[in-house]
Amino acid sequence: MTTSDLGIPSVLDPQQADRAARAVLLAAPRGYCAGVDRAVITVDKALDLYGAPVYVRKQIVHNKHVVRDLESRGAVFVEELSEVPEGATVVFSAHGVSPEVHRQAAERTLKTIDATCPLVTKVHHEARRFAAEDYDILLIGHAGHEEVEGTAGEAPAHVQLVQTPEDVAGVVVRDPDKVSWLSQTTLSVDETMTIVDAIRERFPRLVDPPSDDICYATQNRQMAVKEISAGADLVLVVGSGNSSNSVRLVEVALEAGARASYRVDDASEIDESWLEGVETVSVTSGASVPEDLVAGVLSFLADRGYPDAKAVHSAEESLIFALPPELRRDLKAAERGSA
Repeated sequence: MTTSDLGIPSVLDPQQADRAARAVLLAAPRGYCAGVDRAVITVDKALDLYGAPVYVRKQIVHNKHVVRDLESRGAVFVEELSEVPEGATVVFSAHGVSPEVHRQAAERTLKTIDATCPLVTKVHHEARRFAAEDYDILLIGHAGHEEVEGTAGEAPAHVQLVQTPEDVAGVVVRDPDKVSWLSQTTLSVDETMTIVDAIRERFPRLVDPPSDDICYATQNRQMAVKEISAGADLVLVVGSGNSSNSVRLVEVALEAGARASYRVDDASEIDESWLEGVETVSVTSGASVPEDLVAGVLSFLADRGYPDAKAVHSAEESLIFALPPELRRDLKAAERGSA
């Protein structure tokens, strides 16, 4: 006896049904930005050219895996220039340094390579210009962050740090008609503009920087995580805890509607209990995260029955920054010498 197919779908067992409903969404763009790529390549090329050790003031970028990899090749990361032997080669991190750090380096006859992200350098230029025009500068950012310290160091007599909208009430300026603002480049766009609105309410003649200080990569990664967070059961952000832009991505994901969001340095930090009852997992990474760490997270999910990730594109990035001029000069000289 035969039976006819009446169009009724085959019955899946519960495990099959659960897996059929699952989805993994992968943000694009994510990971390395042009400034981070430039900084990491700078240390890599310096090690090839000069040999180990090459000293780096602070973490070259805020990712512990990147730092460990460069340490294994002979990079030595230090907190202050006093830890660097006189006459040695030192690389300044992507977050930038103050003029005082440059002065200390010259005093110790250090060979310096400045890997400051060009977008951070732009903010430094703006700080100097506003100071030269005798503005009080309200710098939006996080106390203790290397980028904030470097920017504030460009015009310490003119800069006041503002971390929250509530801080605005305590700001004291010399002339309310001569107030400007600048921002740490890795903040949440929404968070920054909320603070700017609070500043403008108190100082209506507030002067904006000539262009948006939040860097293109930070904005793109926040836009991308919004795209994959609405309706997601879980958003995993790959990035280190001292990475401001990675921490912000978790906040942006939750604000965009994700039921839960966690930051992990790599797949080993994922708690399997986070996956209980989860159908849609979205994945992104901060601007200082190598792609192999994201691949590890996707592999972790695949091993637990989640399908291949579907990329969700929200922006295209093609920007490339040239290596620092002092390094380019020495690389060319080495090429001529070997010709």
